Amino acid sequence: VLGAPGCARSPKENGFDWVLDRLLAGLEVTPGDITAMGVGGLLMEIGTRPQPREAKRSGSAPKIAALVLAAGKSSRMGGPNKLLATLDGKPLIRHAAEAACGAGLTQTIVVTGHLAEDIAAQVADLDVTLVHNPDFADGMSGSIRAGVNALSEDIDAVIILLGDMPGIGADALGKLVSAYRGSRSCLIATATADGKRGNPVLWDRRFFSALKNLSGDVGARHVIAENPGFVTEVEIGVAARLDLDTPEALRAAGGRLPEDRQGS
Repeated sequence: VLGAPGCARSPKENGFDWVLDRLLAGLEVTPGDITAMGVGGLLMEIGTRPQPREAKRSGSAPKIAALVLAAGKSSRMGGPNKLLATLDGKPLIRHAAEAACGAGLTQTIVVTGHLAEDIAAQVADLDVTLVHNPDFADGMSGSIRAGVNALSEDIDAVIILLGDMPGIGADALGKLVSAYRGSRSCLIATATADGKRGNPVLWDRRFFSALKNLSGDVGARHVIAENPGFVTEVEIGVAARLDLDTPEALRAAGGRLPEDRQGS
């Protein structure tokens, strides 16, 4: 009979696994062994703890970067690269890059992939660093990894924004920055629309390792879910959930695909 705490139900590795592994291998597990496994806290970090084990770096104003994801194949668009579609006279990627450059941040990185040269041409005159993700076909996580790996060593936090959300302006990014700077416990600031979480999301450097280890065609929602005590929601309106993934959505917003422009 092995009595176990609630952590035994968790899919994440925990102390129960360390004990069970030894028992299944036929090894004796003594009280001394269990005591030696203690590391001073297997519980999830919570923002209300008076002295978190890892807090924000102290000192001068934090250095914050922007990471614009612009590598996708636009599969739901049915062929054309949606980031080259125009809205209000500018390509979608230009909207995102200008917002990042206008927010007064330390560094702006644009991650390219599909049609990289065409995307790069649209932001060539802006103060951005281009990083190519050769594995862009594998999904979003590869672009996040490539971008985070390219951040300067002194960056304290990064805002990850999608290239197909033209409603996100420098003011919205500024709200995320203000939330981050205004609270010691805010290590993740996520934009919301009427209380529903969307994009962009600001990440403190303590989560850079988790972002570098993402896999598959997913973002980092699970990291947010695992750290509720460090999350601050920032209401910015409908722009937080307005992405233009399909031709119908683009045209409804007043945008035009490259093929639409060629035919006019």
